[in-house]
Amino acid sequence: MGERERVAHLLRRATFGPTADEVDRAERDGFAATVERLVRPAGRDAGAGRTPVPELGEDPYLKLAKGASREQRQKARQARKAQVQELTHWWVDRMIAAEHQLAEKLVFFWHGHWATSVQKVNSAHLMLAQQQVFRRDGWGDFGVLVRAMLRDAALIQWLDGQRNTRKAPNENLARELMELFTLGIGAYTEADVKAAARALTGWTLDRDAGRAVFQPARHDKTDKTVLGHTGPLDADGLAGILLDQPAAGTFLPARLWFRFASGEPMPDAVRDRLSAAFAGRDVTALVRAMLTDEAFGATGGQLVKQPVEWLVGAVRQLGAAGTAAGMKQRKQIYQGLNRLDQVPFRPPSVGGWPAGTAWLNTFSTQTRVQLAQALAAAASPAFTERLSAAPAAGRPDAVDNLIGR
Repeated sequence: MGERERVAHLLRRATFGPTADEVDRAERDGFAATVERLVRPAGRDAGAGRTPVPELGEDPYLKLAKGASREQRQKARQARKAQVQELTHWWVDRMIAAEHQLAEKLVFFWHGHWATSVQKVNSAHLMLAQQQVFRRDGWGDFGVLVRAMLRDAALIQWLDGQRNTRKAPNENLARELMELFTLGIGAYTEADVKAAARALTGWTLDRDAGRAVFQPARHDKTDKTVLGHTGPLDADGLAGILLDQPAAGTFLPARLWFRFASGEPMPDAVRDRLSAAFAGRDVTALVRAMLTDEAFGATGGQLVKQPVEWLVGAVRQLGAAGTAAGMKQRKQIYQGLNRLDQVPFRPPSVGGWPAGTAWLNTFSTQTRVQLAQALAAAASPAFTERLSAAPAAGRPDAVDNLIGR
């Protein structure tokens, strides 16, 4: 594999979709320097700066007086829906514009990992606050992220954590914490779930403040036994026990590999190498190890792009976002994501979105073709000029080059 092919593969996986200029730069800088720039981006992200977080204003439901009329409640619902739409459009715009692409793609990964849907949370403010946790704590110490998520208002609402009290423990958050977020199926027992639920009691929501709060009177202060450890565990103590389990050392590496490298089972040797890199629970070290692993470069053709990845990448590579025609296609982009069944902030379940061939069907293919035609018509002048400059016989290769192939 040549250097250009090697860095192009890296960028296809570590970004939403590399432009020809980005591949050119990576080829000049070399593979190792490109990995380091992706993992530790330097300086301000000018693209993110051009897409600032929207000012959502107050949650419209907080303005409703007691005994509000049906019409007032309906208006509040419409206003809340508009806030969610604004937030969704903003994030898609940011994915396209961001220069620190791996950082943005990792936020999208965490959104699918700690899958939380606004359709139940019913608050753009809480979903935005959760995303800010991903941006702040998604690199570095995984334990910091786990503890932050156990205090995340959107996740607590999504998994009924506010109903979890010492008198009536609710197991939803405890079960998914172990099964989907840290350990995986088979690494715990039903008794562990019940005890973990008791450790998580006491957290509830302050909707006016838009955050989770701890109410000591609702917390079970008695001893619990989780995975062989006994004591008056709380959320932080529970997180520490889970992170110390051998299963925690392999679970996240496998999830990252599945989303960034290959839909095929991870080879045992790769699992061992990535687990060793993750021994200190450092997500940054894990991502670097994954991108530089010799097996990572051999995973070409082993992933089906999720609709968000495909569509955002197509807009970036064609330069469509910066043209007048591209702006006219903006509404079609969001409608396309809805038709393709992957709208940010709306995963279908706590298990997140499907993967692989689940995205391949006749309707999906037809929709992608229609969207590709619309985006190609909105391609930037720079893209079309570079394509036109190539001889007719060489234009298929020119297209490959322009879209980072």
